[in-house]
Amino acid sequence: MKSSIMDDPKKKEITKKRHFSFRINIFFFITFLLFSVLIVRLAILQFVQAKDLKAAENTNTNQTNKIAPIRGNIYDSTKSPLAYTIPVQSLFFRIEPGQNKDETIALAKRIRKVFEEFAKPNTVSPTSEEIVLAMDLGYDINKNPVKEPSYFSVPRRIKADLSNEEIAYLLEHRDEFKGLEVTEESIRTYEMDDDKKTTIATQLIGYTNAFSTQTAKKIYEDNPESKEYLSNENVGFDGIERMYQDELRGKNGYKIYPVNAAMKIIGRAEVTAPIKGNNLYLSINKDIQKTTEKMLQDHIAYLRTPAFANDQYLKWGTKASSGFAVAMEVDTGRVVTMANYPDYDANVWTGGISPSIYKEIGTYITNGTIMTAKAKYPDEKENAKHPSSIVFMGSTIKPLSVLIGLKEKLFTASTPYYDSGTFTFGKDNNSAISNSDKTAYGTLYASTAIEHSSNTYMSAMVGIPFWNKYGRENANVTAKWAEYLAKFGMGVKTGSGLPGEYAGSNDFITNAKKDSYQSAMVYASWGQNEKTTVLQLAQYTATLASRGKRMKPLFVDEIRDYKGELVKKIEPEVLDDVSNEFAQADWNTIIHGMKSGAQGIEELPFNVARKTGTSTQAVAGGSVENAVLIAFAPVENPKLAVAVVVPEGGFGRYGASPIAAKIFEAYDAANDGILTKLGGGKKPW
Repeated sequence: MKSSIMDDPKKKEITKKRHFSFRINIFFFITFLLFSVLIVRLAILQFVQAKDLKAAENTNTNQTNKIAPIRGNIYDSTKSPLAYTIPVQSLFFRIEPGQNKDETIALAKRIRKVFEEFAKPNTVSPTSEEIVLAMDLGYDINKNPVKEPSYFSVPRRIKADLSNEEIAYLLEHRDEFKGLEVTEESIRTYEMDDDKKTTIATQLIGYTNAFSTQTAKKIYEDNPESKEYLSNENVGFDGIERMYQDELRGKNGYKIYPVNAAMKIIGRAEVTAPIKGNNLYLSINKDIQKTTEKMLQDHIAYLRTPAFANDQYLKWGTKASSGFAVAMEVDTGRVVTMANYPDYDANVWTGGISPSIYKEIGTYITNGTIMTAKAKYPDEKENAKHPSSIVFMGSTIKPLSVLIGLKEKLFTASTPYYDSGTFTFGKDNNSAISNSDKTAYGTLYASTAIEHSSNTYMSAMVGIPFWNKYGRENANVTAKWAEYLAKFGMGVKTGSGLPGEYAGSNDFITNAKKDSYQSAMVYASWGQNEKTTVLQLAQYTATLASRGKRMKPLFVDEIRDYKGELVKKIEPEVLDDVSNEFAQADWNTIIHGMKSGAQGIEELPFNVARKTGTSTQAVAGGSVENAVLIAFAPVENPKLAVAVVVPEGGFGRYGASPIAAKIFEAYDAANDGILTKLGGGKKPW
């Protein structure tokens, strides 16, 4: 049989070669086609899409910038604004990569010239040196390293509240001012008093300053909310601004920018609006506060005149340079006025306070009613000759001294004591104390000893017997005295919550160890061994008035959000209640004795319980006499407690009492005559 063509070996070989050639051709064709597509694609990438792809290649993240919220406002009890936030135009600087130091310093000098020519009248603009430091590049104008610069994308404020002329010039010449931008921001503004020189309740409200400062970092290092703060935003540094920082601040907003690897913005920002802070409504009454501040200023000026010394035959008041007053409601603890003299314009902090202004007001920026403050003196040598706002209680302690004596059964309300004007004590009676001007009051009882302010009675009837009862040369005696004082708010903080509050000092504890327990208790019994703040004195006075209820001082009535909705109502709080520890008859005895001579108070149309004091304090080169006063009214139904301290003011009767009288008048007027109504008019008591 004939073989098939498929069986022919030659034919098979030819067929194989044909198939192979075909497959090779197909392979080369496909390869050519793929290369052609690749070349076309590369050409498109190179010549058509190169720019977009280059940007896309460098885009690797989003940059998120926080937007500081608008700070809440602070109002007084009548809803008048005391501190508020307003929009202003400010100049910011943003570091650009490769920023040249010499160019930057030259830029700072140019900016300074713009400020000099176009700034608002009577404003303080930063110097060239201060501008360079504000830029935060890590060197000063002399190219000396000062610190590590902050992250370069964060804008730095150079100046707040630009004038229209400054804005117009900077925008017109924007190409010449590399890295600068004018941005709207909110700044803190404080309400001015009528004289337009100072603000209202300045030291109580406090102030704000940049969070970027080392002081701010320290203040808020334990506050978990501080991680949200912007370095260029202002935060509360003192007073109510600091105490209620979290309530006032609000919540951040955000701007999210698409950026490339060089951190340049390449797209539109996505914005989340911030939430405005809450508003505070204080217990402070603006009219009472202004009256108190003016009276402090006017009366201290009067104390320094020759007319005062001649009229009152006193010499001590002529050097008075500062004064402090607090008025607190007895039943609620609401503080209606807290005043310092001298005070200042808190708006100087806007945009950063200048070193020269800070140097001028630095000694009285702090709140002298709760911590140390004093007037401005020429130099340290002169400064050492004057006391601060923290003084001895003086005779204002005497109602409590008698109350303690009555409770401890050291005497009774009817126990007589003959006051010869002097009292001796110590080993061999070699130590002596005396009344003011060594006045002999004759026979005294518990109540009249307070009225006449007898030092000898307190020493003989309270100090020595208390020392004898509690161990003589034993720490038990000073510990027991400190325990009594604490119940009325001395030697402990008032609970106000104000930052920096001082707890006073029980000097009798250290003096007992240094001198003797006997002398410590003698001097403690009439107020020359305990230093207090003015707020402590006011709380103590209110505790006497309520017959034993120590109230927490309140400064805020309520907190509302920016829409006006109530967030929190602040309720009165009793910190300590010792009303049942003392007999009602003993309360009556001491209050009946609070009739010290008090200029101005005696003329009020309602009865006022008061105790004046003249505390003696050692200073460089001698000693000074400080005017102190506590008072509450009306006696029949106590509503308002007042404490006044005038360092170097002399007798409390003249140096402090007229100030307190004005406070009572202002409170009565602001509250529809409530003191007059509750008191039922002036009558014997």
